[in-house]
Amino acid sequence: MKKIFMTALLLMTTIFAGCGGSTQDKTSAPEKNSSTEKSSVEKTADTNSSGKKILVLYFSRTGEEYNVGNITKGNTAIVADLIAQKLNADKFEIKAAKPYPDSYEACTDIAKKELESNARPAFEKNIDNLAQYDTVFIGFPIWWGAVPRVLLTFLEANDLGGKTIIPFCTHGGSGLAGTEREIAEACPNSTVRDGLAIVGKQAQVAPEAVDKQVDAWLKNLGY
Repeated sequence: MKKIFMTALLLMTTIFAGCGGSTQDKTSAPEKNSSTEKSSVEKTADTNSSGKKILVLYFSRTGEEYNVGNITKGNTAIVADLIAQKLNADKFEIKAAKPYPDSYEACTDIAKKELESNARPAFEKNIDNLAQYDTVFIGFPIWWGAVPRVLLTFLEANDLGGKTIIPFCTHGGSGLAGTEREIAEACPNSTVRDGLAIVGKQAQVAPEAVDKQVDAWLKNLGY
């Protein structure tokens, strides 16, 4: 019985540390986002070495993290900070209008239901100056092998046409899990480049290793 319980627990971990599972087809109409409030980006610096205006846009989660404990800074937020610092880029955090539960299990349940119904949960505030950016790094945790639905709400509510989009994610074993395709579908008039996948737990317990992975990825991208 103990062996069966541990096997089931391990399977749940792989599915949702950023939730790596199978991506499901879209089945229902999106919910209209109710937020009209605008919010400015967090400025890291005025210029960057590429000469282009860069934004790091991300959704992250705090609370109970499997096999880590309660975290006060999300895994994806940690990676987003690294990218913004290295590129002297601006940052903007996407927040759900109705925050996800701190409980790991409760959050996984909601994320699964949102994916199965292809929901579009509302986000808290929109960005007020997206048009000025040439390149947008988009970060998120992998939830059930997919992009969190609230991130899709945000992308579909904003025009990223003509921009270069570079995804990055934190996960529990799934890698990018086809999310580059999801983002490309949500932003059909943008150029989507190769993304980065970081094991979520590493952001908390192995920051030096994550820093090296981000450096190598940015170098391959030409930054």
